[in-house]
Amino acid sequence: MSNAVVVTDQTFDSEVLKSTVPVLVDFWAAWCGPCRAIAPAVDEIAAEYAGKLKVAKLDVDQFGDVSGRYGVMGIPTLLVFKGGEVVEKMVGAYPKAVMISKITPHLN
Repeated sequence: MSNAVVVTDQTFDSEVLKSTVPVLVDFWAAWCGPCRAIAPAVDEIAAEYAGKLKVAKLDVDQFGDVSGRYGVMGIPTLLVFKGGEVVEKMVGAYPKAVMISKITPHLN
């Protein structure tokens, strides 16, 4: 079972923007091959950084409002939020080590 939280247009603000820890949001869709390819690494990051980082997944096909608000044009897109602001953006399928290298500077 994944440690990631599934977020919707309705829960995004409370789960992500108001989080007391940094949040990695995975914008994905079920039909997206690269999204499925990185999903295991995203789940591993959620488990390994539990307590220091929240990991959230948002299905762009079901919840387009948030995707539009943050200009998500291609998936997978990973955004790191800290204090309600985007502090890192990764578009495309990155290896886990690269994801971690981009996330860790934002952890306190």
